[in-house]
Amino acid sequence: MLSGGLAYKAGVSDLDRMIPDLQASFACEDVRLEASGSHSIVGIINFIGAPSLPIQVIKLCVWTRWSSGVGQFEQTTRLVGPDEETVLAAATTQFLLTHEESHTTNVNVFGGVQFTHVGAHHVEILLDGEMRLRFPIRVMLPSMAEPQP
Repeated sequence: MLSGGLAYKAGVSDLDRMIPDLQASFACEDVRLEASGSHSIVGIINFIGAPSLPIQVIKLCVWTRWSSGVGQFEQTTRLVGPDEETVLAAATTQFLLTHEESHTTNVNVFGGVQFTHVGAHHVEILLDGEMRLRFPIRVMLPSMAEPQP
């Protein structure tokens, strides 16, 4: 539950509030807003190949889309290290969905994120403090690369 009565301030009572569906989320190199209003996604990230560590990523974006909800919400996006405790980057985004057919797309841009360890790092998407999605991004050195078929 949001503190400070954000749902009420947005004109949506707690009784009318409906938790949205997380339609999709992924990490990428860039998100461009086109003149048509559409997003162009550049370089969906499956892993980060590093020649050596530490490595600093100039820009890492997390694209997230919510739909089918009603109310004021807070999305927290975190990039967590392989130790499951170290938060390398985090951002909070407030958004409002006014009716059941509405949707919103949030783009968090993280600049200068430094990776100091190999292994599975995780992107975590929270809604009002509750985990909704968690997915890995592996940091790998060339010696760790899987052989190509």
